[in-house]
Amino acid sequence: MREELEQNQFVPVARVSDVPEGQGRAFNVGRYEVAVFRIAGAFHALENACPHQGGPLAEGAVEGMLVTCPWHAWCFDVRSGKMTLGDFASVPRFEVRVRDDLLLLACNPAP
Repeated sequence: MREELEQNQFVPVARVSDVPEGQGRAFNVGRYEVAVFRIAGAFHALENACPHQGGPLAEGAVEGMLVTCPWHAWCFDVRSGKMTLGDFASVPRFEVRVRDDLLLLACNPAP
């Protein structure tokens, strides 16, 4: 039961204004570092580590719904975490909620 509660728990990490439009920011949530992106007014969150060599996705270039790893240019869809050039790699995604002016992140990746 405790594990189930932790899986469904959301924690506040920042104010909405802390994540500028078209950019990403990294936040620590429990044992994860999570990259939060604000695109077209919506928030999306992925683990902040490219599966290739751990590059910080929050520092990557954002174009449309895609973020490009700043280290080796692997590209991921922020909505799904899937790599754009095939199914051999993906990044865990996290649910984001907005309550008043706060960004809340799930403590664990989405299933």
